[in-house]
Amino acid sequence: MNNFQKDILIGLIFITGILGFISGEFIISTVLFASAAVASNVLHYEK
Repeated sequence: MNNFQKDILIGLIFITGILGFISGEFIISTVLFASAAVASNVLHYEK
């Protein structure tokens, strides 16, 4: 999986988290935001 595909995946997780937050699923959206943040940092520091 190249960097562009990883960026798309992280973006989709983030957008799903936003939609979950809007619909009132706060626990699920928190988990999705956290996983997007961790995945973004892992991708950033990966060589």
